[in-house]
Amino acid sequence: MKKQLLILLLLITSFAANAQSYTGYFHDNYAGVQSVLFNPASIADSRFKTDINLFSISGSVQNDLYGVRLFDVYKDGYDFNTQSKISPSNGNNGLVNFDIMGPSFMFNIAPKHTLAVFTRARSISNVRNINGYLVDQVKDGLDQSGDFNFKAGDVNGASNTWAELGVSYAAVLYQKNQHFLKGGLTAKYLQGGVNGYVQGKNVSVSYVENVADPKAGVLASTGEITIGASQDFETNEKYDFDTNSRGFGFDLGLVYEWRPDYDKYDVSKAKPADNNFRDLNKYKVRFGLSVTDIGSINYRNAKQDTYNVTGVVTQQMIDDAGNLYDFLNDNYNKTSSSKGRKTNLPTALHADVDWNMYKKFYLNLNGDINMANSDKLNGITVANRVSLTPRYESRWFSFYVPMTWMEYSGMQVGSGIRLGAFFVGSGSVLTNLVSKESKGVDFHLGMKIPVYEKKFKDTDEDGVIDKEDACRKVAGPAENKGCPWPDTDKDGVFDKDDACPNVAGPIENKGCPWKDTDGDTLLDNVDACPDVAGPVENKGCPWPDTDNDGVLDKDDACPDVAGPIENKGCPVLDADKDGIPDSEDDCPLLAGPIENKGCPKVSKATLEQLKVEAKSIFFETGKATLSDAKKEETSKRLDAIKEILKNYPNAKFAINGHTDNVGNPKFNQKLSEARAKAVMDYLIAKGVNPANLTSQGFGASKPVKSNKTAAGRAENRRTEIVYLGNL
Repeated sequence: MKKQLLILLLLITSFAANAQSYTGYFHDNYAGVQSVLFNPASIADSRFKTDINLFSISGSVQNDLYGVRLFDVYKDGYDFNTQSKISPSNGNNGLVNFDIMGPSFMFNIAPKHTLAVFTRARSISNVRNINGYLVDQVKDGLDQSGDFNFKAGDVNGASNTWAELGVSYAAVLYQKNQHFLKGGLTAKYLQGGVNGYVQGKNVSVSYVENVADPKAGVLASTGEITIGASQDFETNEKYDFDTNSRGFGFDLGLVYEWRPDYDKYDVSKAKPADNNFRDLNKYKVRFGLSVTDIGSINYRNAKQDTYNVTGVVTQQMIDDAGNLYDFLNDNYNKTSSSKGRKTNLPTALHADVDWNMYKKFYLNLNGDINMANSDKLNGITVANRVSLTPRYESRWFSFYVPMTWMEYSGMQVGSGIRLGAFFVGSGSVLTNLVSKESKGVDFHLGMKIPVYEKKFKDTDEDGVIDKEDACRKVAGPAENKGCPWPDTDKDGVFDKDDACPNVAGPIENKGCPWKDTDGDTLLDNVDACPDVAGPVENKGCPWPDTDNDGVLDKDDACPDVAGPIENKGCPVLDADKDGIPDSEDDCPLLAGPIENKGCPKVSKATLEQLKVEAKSIFFETGKATLSDAKKEETSKRLDAIKEILKNYPNAKFAINGHTDNVGNPKFNQKLSEARAKAVMDYLIAKGVNPANLTSQGFGASKPVKSNKTAAGRAENRRTEIVYLGNL
């Protein structure tokens, strides 16, 4: 660079500031350990068993002053000053980022807990509020600029390079039905590298050209410029690494996932092959929020110089200066300090919304908001940014197209791809292919070793995954390593449960054939008395004889009381004590001789009594109706006859009716029959067995006295009860 531009170098430095890394790649569910840099909560419940980053790098350049056709810049003879399009303002900005991620890894320490360890080298710078009109004025050199007078403003620039060793922990905080929340924390040890900064206050510059003698041109300036660095580069241009320049930082993050189909991923219903659904993205919409780079680095050997640049210098004085420090020290007053200085990290708020549109297609909206003071001396900040990124992702392949609005450089569109262990992309490549005035360029690439969670194979679908299945093509229980249990005798009882593995038998007898222990031809499984022989009809049990009378209960009419076989096992009864068993006694309640079948014989005395009683049965004259006048007497006689007859249940009696000869013989015959039947009906009504009775009328054919006298006729009108013999 020409010496005449040394003073302006303070104002424009190198257009550098922190830009975002890995644009479009961070939010892929298979970004792995890289995603922890954006939100430490993202690694919980990830799709990885472990993810090892071997090497990855990201770089970006953005500004709002120069616009170029990017691919022309690399051509021979390209003149940046004349061929680029400049867009000056009173406060132009520019940015560059360089981020290297070294060996890093993440892994699950438990189903809901994940750990990541990463190494990282970062170089970021900021320069803000550059007067673009001044830059445009002097781009060809002071001696070619002509007269000018500009207010340079409050230029503020800072640059920092450092290394990080980070440890991230993430866990599932809440999980219920469709709601899923996880959180993460990163703690970082920071090792400082090189830090430098410049800040101007109320700086104004003017130049008066001397056409006759260009070296006599005069540069006048006012204001104050502060320059600082992590060491005193004025006395020692060689960089000295300082292990004491260190600090600590933190990142915090939360991720909420809405899982409306949570019932599909119910772990309690998962099969072993499902691997608890760890290989699947289970959300419909994901919301992420994080704050990164909270912390600072303390440079203990830092030096700071503040110059009062009010004064006048000539072109010759600029040309004679050996370096920037010589020029400033020779021409301006300065105040120095070596007390050390803290450099803040570029604290930022990050947010993203990820929508699973359909199967493996996603749409992501994310952004960065600067949280650091951009006007602070030695302040490092990020540029505000919003990106909309459609993407297709699977385990071994992703393709994404980030569309980004970036503070300073405006809209840019890029593309990226992930193929297994490799990824490469740019947030601006598509824009730079077509734009003639691109103001930004970025890229990212890397190589890693991903070890994904996956659904296990279960070829025979027996619930035992193939890697644990000794018989992968034949279903079998887990207890037998996925192999079917053998059944040597083919009886349907597995050998492990078969007490007789070589002889077929029913399941109920543990695979053994049933025995006939008591030899009664009835197998033990249906023998109610397997140890005692018995007939089939009694389920293999012997018939009982409860009363021990020699008559088995099944044939014993009286199983609880002993009795002879002839009486079906019942004892012989003789209620009337006449020596004739009741079973053979026609009159079991009345004593009688054997020859009369146990019934009492009808004696002459009984017949005489019946004769006496029958004589006192009176009827209405000419009728078969009992006499009302002597009703009580007649009834008493009939009841006495009834009682006598009931004592002879096997005797047959005839009730005979007789009349005198007075009147029509046919009438008398019918009257005698009716009166005999009337007596019989009365006795039957009183309980005498009808089988024991008959009735008959004889009219006047059997007189016992002469019908010539009234007394004789009265004797002939009679009822007789005659014993006919036994039934």
